Amino acid sequence: FDFNDFLAQIAQIKKMGNLKDLVSMIPGVGKMVKDLDISNDAFKGIEAIIHSMTPEERAKPSILDGSRRKRIADGSGTSVAEVNRLIQQFDQVSKVMRKMQGGGLGRMQAKMQKKNKKRR
Repeated sequence: FDFNDFLAQIAQIKKMGNLKDLVSMIPGVGKMVKDLDISNDAFKGIEAIIHSMTPEERAKPSILDGSRRKRIADGSGTSVAEVNRLIQQFDQVSKVMRKMQGGGLGRMQAKMQKKNKKRR
């Protein structure tokens, strides 16, 4: 999982329609979202940051040192703090993706089913 995959996920989310409408479909979240200003424009900064990376940086996020992050921030019209925030978010998504690929989601479901059986 790399920034190319992350960019592809963003593209798929954008194809699904308005982000606010999508989030409002999540049970229990709909009422909270009506007052929030959520739009697909939120992805523009993320896309600008990723597009400012070289192909090698997108494929190997581990090489993003301080000087590369500064260059990416300058190229994307954002700050180094925003680049760092995106990298942190990417790391979190990457961990979840690794767990899912490794069967972690299946194991989680099995554990939940076991707990539900014990409760009965």
